[in-house]
Amino acid sequence: MQIARYLHAAILISDLEKAEHFYGTVLGLPKVDRVLKFPGAWYEIGGCQVHLIQHDGLSHDLQNPEKLGRNAHLAFAVADLDAAKNQLIDYGYEFQMSASGRAALFTCDPDGNVIELQQA
Repeated sequence: MQIARYLHAAILISDLEKAEHFYGTVLGLPKVDRVLKFPGAWYEIGGCQVHLIQHDGLSHDLQNPEKLGRNAHLAFAVADLDAAKNQLIDYGYEFQMSASGRAALFTCDPDGNVIELQQA
């Protein structure tokens, strides 16, 4: 087998409206058309996609809430980490700076999915 390229990551969300606000407005990911009929949304960045799939009754339990980066997570490179921090603060999202000391932070979407933002 030879993998040709990375296509997408699919994550479960419970409230499509809140998730679309987080991924589309707070993170600023561009939304793309999708042809599937079940509730969800697709976003694309750098040739890869994030697929949000609505799942009623969803419950996320973080394995390590003290160190968000030690949980399953999506990671995005950002042009300006300080601007990203300010954006999260403006929208009321908490975050943790990377414990490794590198220029990165971790936050959670409205359903508790962990998102890493790392200085490009």
